[in-house]
Amino acid sequence: RGNKQKGGYAMKKKLLGILLSTAMIATMLVGCGSSAADTTAPADSSTEESTDASADASADAEAPAASGDLIKVGIINNDPNESGYRTANDKDMKAMFTEENGYEASFAYSLKNDEQITAAQKFIQDGVDYLLLSAADTAGWDSVLKDAQDAGIRVILFDRTIDADDSLYEASIVSDMDKEGETAVNWLADQGLDEYNIIHIQGVMGSAAQQGRTGALDKKAKSDDNWNIVTQQTAEWNAEKAQQIVQSEIDKGTKFNVIYAENDDMAKGAVAALDKANISHGVGKDVIVMGFDCNSWALEELLNQNWNYDGQCNPYQASTIDGIIKKLEAGEKLEDKVVIMEEKGFDATTITQEDIDKYGI
Repeated sequence: RGNKQKGGYAMKKKLLGILLSTAMIATMLVGCGSSAADTTAPADSSTEESTDASADASADAEAPAASGDLIKVGIINNDPNESGYRTANDKDMKAMFTEENGYEASFAYSLKNDEQITAAQKFIQDGVDYLLLSAADTAGWDSVLKDAQDAGIRVILFDRTIDADDSLYEASIVSDMDKEGETAVNWLADQGLDEYNIIHIQGVMGSAAQQGRTGALDKKAKSDDNWNIVTQQTAEWNAEKAQQIVQSEIDKGTKFNVIYAENDDMAKGAVAALDKANISHGVGKDVIVMGFDCNSWALEELLNQNWNYDGQCNPYQASTIDGIIKKLEAGEKLEDKVVIMEEKGFDATTITQEDIDKYGI
């Protein structure tokens, strides 16, 4: 009997094992059954799901590599606090040269040429693909740009020109500073004053903007006896320094009827000195006030006829630079090595709110 019990127990155990195995197989079939059942679905439906999943997996796999495909740019600019123009210019560059747009960008700022050159040398050592440069001074760039060229780094100038062989850079996206000066001086000549006694406030000496805006005025003053530059000093784009220069001339009793300031901030400082001395300025007043850059607040001064003239200097060069880089990356030849930004001058007697909304920075 004990053997029968053992045999019966063994038989039950074996049967239980079979039942469990069968249940497991059935469960596995149910698990795969959804795929089997999907065979009745349109073939292209399952293909789309498979393709999407593969694309997602592929994208995940390529994500790290994609970061390595970013174009490395080293951007050397003047101090963003230099002026409203420079703030707008820097903001434009930072908005364009982002990872989302395919770039890995590093920025360096200085109003001093030697510090900018040091920054350029570091970017070369870092192995950037492109060096974007707004030079503080037009001179002294040949050696470092030759180093960049030897390292296979392409140089693109923006905002300002330099005194270097054009073989050392790919392109130059700049304002025509000489034309800016000529446009302003021609406007002033058209005012038909009996005598021009001009306080000339210059920007940073040696910069392309200073040279262009100064050159036209110097030329006119030398050729016309009734044009007299009563003082010519640099305020280095700074409003406070400009105010001090004008205040000094007022204190000395200097006779003047024109403020020719090479940017809006310096014109603002000059006007502060005029206001302090109760000297009228603007349309039909004692002193003509001229600035450059077309900050929105400066154009408002024209609209209110507190200033007389403002010369445009277009700070939005980033999209043009981006287009040039894309062409170079595609192996295309550039149509023009020098791209001149479109600019104009504004007169207080004709400016409109629409002008301010469109051109103000």
